[in-house]
Amino acid sequence: MALIAATLTLQSAEAAPARGPDPQSADAAVQRAKAISAALGARGAGAYYDAGKHRLVVNVTNEAAAGTVRVAGAEPRVVKHSLAALEAARATLKQKATIPGTSWAMDPKTNRVIVVADRTVRGRKLRQLTTVVAGLGDRVALHRSAGRLQPLIAGGDAIWGSGARCSLGFNVTKGGKPYFLTAGHCTSAMRSWSDEQGGPEIAVTDSGSFPGDDYGLARYTDDDIEHPSEVDLYDGDTQEITEADDPIVGQQVERSGSTTHLREGEVLAVDATANYQEGTVNGLIQTNICAEAGDSGGALFDDETALGLTSGGRGDCATDGQSYYQPVREALEDTGAHVG
Repeated sequence: MALIAATLTLQSAEAAPARGPDPQSADAAVQRAKAISAALGARGAGAYYDAGKHRLVVNVTNEAAAGTVRVAGAEPRVVKHSLAALEAARATLKQKATIPGTSWAMDPKTNRVIVVADRTVRGRKLRQLTTVVAGLGDRVALHRSAGRLQPLIAGGDAIWGSGARCSLGFNVTKGGKPYFLTAGHCTSAMRSWSDEQGGPEIAVTDSGSFPGDDYGLARYTDDDIEHPSEVDLYDGDTQEITEADDPIVGQQVERSGSTTHLREGEVLAVDATANYQEGTVNGLIQTNICAEAGDSGGALFDDETALGLTSGGRGDCATDGQSYYQPVREALEDTGAHVG
């Protein structure tokens, strides 16, 4: 009987100080950040998790708002640019610089929108991008990358369809029946799935979204296939998955994929935009974890919590590549599926 686990295809002694922010886990920081951001409204400017200090840092635009953050048990940081100002910069980029090979995301640590252009952006397109970025002042910073931004589909092992492969993300249920989530650019290209190259069908594509989003849902058709809510750790063990949530910048995470196996790193941004040659995908999670062809669709997670599905990346694991992920919570809500 075959077993399909969810796989993928970053002092000296002094008087005691006044009580500071409460130490907390990344999971707790996610929930606290949502509550504090809602209370701050327009006075908030993003948040991130300081993993070294186990502390939630919340950006604010004035000292009065900083007091609100302290009372809530987090560390305030007064910054220059409001979320509204950064969102306006993103809107300008979308309108004037949606160029294949580029990506952008708001970085709460630098209080800027970071734009990255890969090696395919050159000539007239690079001049266009540079002009738009310059017009946005210090709200935006432009970086170049030698790695090409692309979805990560390829031939090989893992879940197969029509001569190409992806990685299974998470086993889920819908209407009491077993399904799995993977990347939308995988399900848009392939209908029938096998767990080995040229093998018998184990699942068929049910639905998906790409571009715009990047998730796909496939329904198991082979009753002999087991489908535990687990992620393959590629060391003979698996990680049970019991829930899904959103990550926070600074959170330490892992991802599993059929090409590069288990990798770990840190969340660099949420709500990132990736302008692939095939189209634009919004609302992505960006990490400093490398990924390679065939890792598409694989699992991004933190302990028992499902976070994302591998969408694409730039560079590879020999050149400190970065990767992008479709948030799992959105995929579950849109498809009506559930973890477990």
